[in-house]
Amino acid sequence: MSGLLIAGTTSDAGKSLVTAGVCRWLARQGVRVAPFKAQNMSNNSMVCADGAEIGRAQWLQARAARVEPEAAMNPVLLKPGSDRRSHVVALGKPFGTLEAGEYATGRAGLAEIAFAAYEDLSSRYDVVVCEGAGSPAEINLRGGDYVNLGLARRFGLPVLVVGDIDRGGVLAAMFGTLALLSAEDQALVAGWVVNKFRGDVGLLRPGLDSLEKVTGRPVLGVLPWLDRVWIDSEDALAAAGWRREAHGPGLRVAVVRFPRASNATDVDALAAEPGVTVTLTADPDTVAAADVVVLPGSRATVDDLAWLRDRGLDTAVAARAAAGRPVLGICGGYQMLAESIVDDVESGAGAVPGLGLLPARVTFAAEKVLARPSGDWRGNRVDAYEIHHGSVTMASAQESFLDGARRGAVWGTMWHGAFENDAFRRAWLTEAAAQAGVAWTPAADAPGFAELREEMLEKLADAIGEHLDTAALRTLLDRGAPTDLPFVPPGVP
Repeated sequence: MSGLLIAGTTSDAGKSLVTAGVCRWLARQGVRVAPFKAQNMSNNSMVCADGAEIGRAQWLQARAARVEPEAAMNPVLLKPGSDRRSHVVALGKPFGTLEAGEYATGRAGLAEIAFAAYEDLSSRYDVVVCEGAGSPAEINLRGGDYVNLGLARRFGLPVLVVGDIDRGGVLAAMFGTLALLSAEDQALVAGWVVNKFRGDVGLLRPGLDSLEKVTGRPVLGVLPWLDRVWIDSEDALAAAGWRREAHGPGLRVAVVRFPRASNATDVDALAAEPGVTVTLTADPDTVAAADVVVLPGSRATVDDLAWLRDRGLDTAVAARAAAGRPVLGICGGYQMLAESIVDDVESGAGAVPGLGLLPARVTFAAEKVLARPSGDWRGNRVDAYEIHHGSVTMASAQESFLDGARRGAVWGTMWHGAFENDAFRRAWLTEAAAQAGVAWTPAADAPGFAELREEMLEKLADAIGEHLDTAALRTLLDRGAPTDLPFVPPGVP
């Protein structure tokens, strides 16, 4: 059995992408491989077949590995509810909350859950490819760390550090990452991967040679900038990664960027459709001008509703509804469209007025709903998933819409992932375009969303095979980190 930790110089350095690419590259060779992230902090999650909730990125990495996603692949998921509190999901189920002041010291029990999950996966798979979080050089958190070097030290995992050259300073970031680690941690850092490079690698070579000389670690490769390649995002919408050329009149979709947006990957499938442009916004004028407006999910429905009102976005949304111009609410966004919300669970705010655009009442319950529902809309099959505490009771509606309702041009559903169903997505967009007075129609030859995602994973694996030293990668998997890696001062105690 073997494992590997892919760490990064920063958040968004490309750890998720590289992990997915390595998983698919190994799976192509018949290796039974599993992804693993001991602790993820994200409001974008997914419900597995067994009802467990895990980070969306790990769900997609499992797809890259061609295995069934499961709770052990992301045993601890932190879902920020505010700047100082995260809701904890452990092994796919609600586990309580974690306050900001407890972050460095209050995670010992979570660490043992994560370590046991890794041991479970490693007993069932040939290789476990682990993704780190943030940077391993966050030495203020090292004492309680179990997702970066704490994990690597526990299981003797070799570590590759990925750096994003597109943001600049990647060589200094790599050297600094190593130099801030203790000698024991440094002993497991076995190499570097430069990510998101544009241009002539020959111009970069002198810098890479110097990095190898001063750190005593090889650069295993330089991955190019890959157009239209992304992974289900942990921190923000990645919809722009799917943008495709228009084939006729375009359809402008504005997605309200809530501070605590949750499962906002729902709109990625809209952005994948040719001729559909998705804009993320907090601007009332943009909301007013768009053809379609989406209120996505939220991890803090009542707080994000207050934010919506503070910025005058509620007025813009109401004006659209009055004019018969499409507004779509998904999960938390759907709850905001109701007449009233009673929340004694998530925010503790009690009864608050909703936007009043749908004849519904929302009540929050302590027990979280985790489900994988299916149904149809106008003859189009829909497979989806649900993650929520708030439940909607509809008084009346013009038309049923999945589990929700439509009244005029206002649409609402609790179902996430519905728009990944190609026929449904295209049928709904056609209806929304008609309501907006836009002559948009689906492209007859457009690929499906699952096909686009699979193309992305294949492109990632191609890049791993072409641009990384895969022989050195296999050696790390077979033998672990070399025993003669030098210490780079100053290090930390």
